Amino acid sequence: MQFESFSDFIAMGGYAFYVWLSFGVSTALILTLILSSIFGHKQVIKNIAIRVQREDRLRKVRKQNKNSTLSNVAPDITSDLSDNASSNTLTNELSKKEVQ
Repeated sequence: MQFESFSDFIAMGGYAFYVWLSFGVSTALILTLILSSIFGHKQVIKNIAIRVQREDRLRKVRKQNKNSTLSNVAPDITSDLSDNASSNTLTNELSKKEVQ
């Protein structure tokens, strides 16, 4: 369809209100979708970064707890071993006295 002038193009054969309204609404919706996608993408990236930082902190805490648990367990084992050694020595001395 060809128009005689630019004003005929704008008038759209008497349907200008509906045609331009539909173009305007479509353009507004597409721009809203694009902006929403951009902001949503940024929010997802931000949430991922926060989650990674949280997981790193949790890993460090678990590692520290594991190391502190191991260091706490090691003295207990050594003290248990020394207690067993002293009780074995005491048992050996008692049994020697009973034999005599």
